[in-house]
Amino acid sequence: MSKLLNAVTLLGAGTQGSRLAYMWSRQGRPVYLVDKSPAQLNLALATIQRLRASDPAGKEGKITSLTVDDLDPALRDSWLAIECVPEDLEYKRSVMLDLDSRSHSQTIIASNSSSYSITDICHGLSLKADDRFVNLHSFWPPETTAIEIMGSSQTRPDIIPLLMKETHDHGFQPFHVRKSSTGYTFNRIWAAIKRETLLVLEEGIATPEEVDQIYKCVLNTPRGPCELMDIAGLDVILAVEEHYAKVRMGIPNAPRKYLREMIERGDLGVKSGNGFFKYTT
Repeated sequence: MSKLLNAVTLLGAGTQGSRLAYMWSRQGRPVYLVDKSPAQLNLALATIQRLRASDPAGKEGKITSLTVDDLDPALRDSWLAIECVPEDLEYKRSVMLDLDSRSHSQTIIASNSSSYSITDICHGLSLKADDRFVNLHSFWPPETTAIEIMGSSQTRPDIIPLLMKETHDHGFQPFHVRKSSTGYTFNRIWAAIKRETLLVLEEGIATPEEVDQIYKCVLNTPRGPCELMDIAGLDVILAVEEHYAKVRMGIPNAPRKYLREMIERGDLGVKSGNGFFKYTT
């Protein structure tokens, strides 16, 4: 196999990084999972093993865990590098600069950001190859396989079709976001649902259980908005809402205030064991 379609490097071994490592290794190709924390890498590898046990693939590529000090060899072997770091714009911008300087100019560099477009992330950065940057926004793979692919005005025309094919081949259902959009396609719709859910809770109109029950009953869907926010992580939900509030007029403060109070209590959702609901690992 040529280097062009060999390995994938994932920078950040949190919830998204570990699940993406599982997905990108399903066709037998190698994956490098990189994080600054050895403990986080161990947790990610345990998650990947659970996913593989529950849904074995015909071919399982080798997943190599590395600290950031060993990033260079991974990038040399990779056709695609995806950042999965926390939803902080300046942090993501610094990661993009680092990946750009340390990778071959033909390596595609993607952001898994939930709310920042690749145009926003790369704006004003001095890049050696500004035509290989894209958004690759996933949700909760492998249970939710949708992935949104969004380029910028600078993105090479061959990159989007290649990513549409490769994501499909690795078990995703890809959707092309045809213009730069804060929140892509789905998250713009989801943002309204989240905000109204949080307002209903903040105003005491219904409990999380009641909100999810009526949502599931009417839409005939397996999960309600409170459970979905718990899965994503309430700290991530708050970071996204803070970003929307900066770039859009008229975003109410009450939903963010409600989230801040939950986070201050340590209620982050599934990853902390407590959110709108209680969880056991």
